[in-house]
Amino acid sequence: MKYDAIIIGAGMSGMAAAIRLAMFDKKVLLLEKHVITGGLNSYYKRAKRDFDVGLHALTNYMEKGERRKPLATLLKQLRIPYDSLELSPQRHSKIIFPEKTLTFTNDLNELVEDIAIHFPNQIDGLTKLIAHINEFNETALDNEHVLAKDVVRRYISNEELLEMIFCPLLIYGSAWENDMDFSQFVIMFKSIYMEGFSRPKGGVRTIINLLLNKLETLGCEVRFRSEVIKIETKNEKIKGVHLKNGDFIEADLVISSMGLPETLSVVETEKELPTARTGKMTFTESILILDKFPKDFGVDTTIAFFNDRPKYLYRQPSDFYDPASAVICLPNNFVHNDFEDGWVRITNMANFNKWNEFTKDEYRAHKELVFQNACKLTKKILPSWNEEVVYKDIFSPTTIKKYTSHFGGTVYGSTDKSRDGSTAIKGLVICGTDQGFLGIVGSMLSGISMANLYGLMD
Repeated sequence: MKYDAIIIGAGMSGMAAAIRLAMFDKKVLLLEKHVITGGLNSYYKRAKRDFDVGLHALTNYMEKGERRKPLATLLKQLRIPYDSLELSPQRHSKIIFPEKTLTFTNDLNELVEDIAIHFPNQIDGLTKLIAHINEFNETALDNEHVLAKDVVRRYISNEELLEMIFCPLLIYGSAWENDMDFSQFVIMFKSIYMEGFSRPKGGVRTIINLLLNKLETLGCEVRFRSEVIKIETKNEKIKGVHLKNGDFIEADLVISSMGLPETLSVVETEKELPTARTGKMTFTESILILDKFPKDFGVDTTIAFFNDRPKYLYRQPSDFYDPASAVICLPNNFVHNDFEDGWVRITNMANFNKWNEFTKDEYRAHKELVFQNACKLTKKILPSWNEEVVYKDIFSPTTIKKYTSHFGGTVYGSTDKSRDGSTAIKGLVICGTDQGFLGIVGSMLSGISMANLYGLMD
């Protein structure tokens, strides 16, 4: 059987691409290696509770009726009603460094005012940087690769402020260590500082269920437990895919959300293909369920970007994880709390190779060390916390690799991006993180844009 398009991977970008093509009566097959959708952003159940994976917050917040924003474009392209997300905005978030703390909300002016207080001689440069960001077309597919810190230093001369500005943007989306592409910087600056954070009621499962319902309504075929082990080509043009169960499926268009290195590794072709580097950025996450809400301990911060060094070291740590830097998310502290317990989610940078070499006993012991550090960080954010943990769960880079198949358990993909989604094989397209869009909204927009560009521009 031949399809108009095969989509590899039922993560956010893959589902969005499949929906967009199916909306225009394309015969689409969506293949997923595992038994659930969502990829890096999914959920699971433990102790009769639903746990989100990946989603701390949905970036690119907008109020109902706003236009010309990424989320508005996404909802229009997929025909999803705004109200179905039931978005709850953040209260405020903090960037915590040893000497200074900056607070930001979904109103950029509040961050600018806080920077003016702590870094008064930088405000003129910041104003010019924001103007440059507003004028820059970050989604242009022909943008050159330029390191963001080189650009930002033209406007911001204080290194501490520069590090504080970059901290949330790097850890929420950079495949590069200690820097990022300027186009990606602009995407992240706008999505986090200009638009901001929110959370759908019910978390990531709300988004997944909306996408699954769309796929079902459109009659898009979805196959689970369907691992692609080979992408077959002829004369540098796509022919189809081979599944682990022995099936061969034909299509003239294959859109892969596997990641660029992962996709190229299964391509069978007559000539040698360009390689793509595996990114180094991966993480541990500790989820602590408390007996009280954070507000009961006097704290209403939604997300804290914590760094216990003068410089922010965004890189693969030499040890198994980095205890001195973390993202601390308090999901109860969005404006509307739909949890019955108090929650803390703590994300640390980690070293995949270290975790991958542990024995089972070593693995359990090191997870316990991560948990103990998570408790210390929770105590810093919630000083009056009684240190009662009702339930805990900790996952590592090897967990990420197991459920996403990303080489090295990488979360933000390769440092080699295909901005226009193209590969050396005609009909083989990349979507998702390695196409260059970031976050849940960005990931879905990537799937939509690649479907539009390669599947609907006949």
